[in-house]
Amino acid sequence: MVTRSASDRLLDALGAFDQDHPSLTLTQLAHRADLPLPTAHRIVGALSHWGALERDEEGNYHVGLRLWEIAALAPRGLGLRQAALPFLEDLYEATHENVHLAVRDGREVVYIERLSGRSAVGVHSRVGARWPLHATGVGLVLLAHGGPELQDSYPEGGLEAFTPYTVTDPVRLRRMLAEVRRGGGAVSDRQITDDALSVAAPVRGPRGDVVAAVSVVVPVEGARTPALIPAVQLAGRGISRALGWQPAATAPPASV
Repeated sequence: MVTRSASDRLLDALGAFDQDHPSLTLTQLAHRADLPLPTAHRIVGALSHWGALERDEEGNYHVGLRLWEIAALAPRGLGLRQAALPFLEDLYEATHENVHLAVRDGREVVYIERLSGRSAVGVHSRVGARWPLHATGVGLVLLAHGGPELQDSYPEGGLEAFTPYTVTDPVRLRRMLAEVRRGGGAVSDRQITDDALSVAAPVRGPRGDVVAAVSVVVPVEGARTPALIPAVQLAGRGISRALGWQPAATAPPASV
């Protein structure tokens, strides 16, 4: 039996919260974190005193503002979002659909910004949400540029399906990733819901490596994909330049 350290137990307590469980009673937290109730009570008390957790009037616990303040210092979070926001707003104004900015965390994509209007197609994404890389447009971009080791190991254990259109064949996924690299963007057609299509493009850091992805999600019916691709790519290049990326200059013609 592996003994968990105090820091492990503290992190387990924080990890009990997720998008499906944003509010927990002490008993629920102890169960989800696999902690004895007295231990959970002690840890939750310390976290609440520091501000990482807050307790509402009904006695349920939520993630506290102090933790959000610390998380906002992550360079792939608030700083990236601030650089990207003007270009995300331009893309939203051009489409009035869901616009996303996301980064990769291991085998998942994490959304760090979303702009949406009342008339936009319904989506399951929200800021902080995680999805498997293979099933979203932003995820396909990040997986395609994640390196051979990630791409080789990613299909291990199977590819989860969310609709009949979700790509679950590793061979087909490899072909899609190659096309993403060649074409400079990804199209995810009805892979999360059967009524929406996502078009995504890479965002590059100062050294040219892909650090994030931007996308727009539109209704699959009437989707003007050929027109959306250059618009999303333009947003991706704009964010990349704001982050300090400079595309390689075209070499001058050789003298005769």
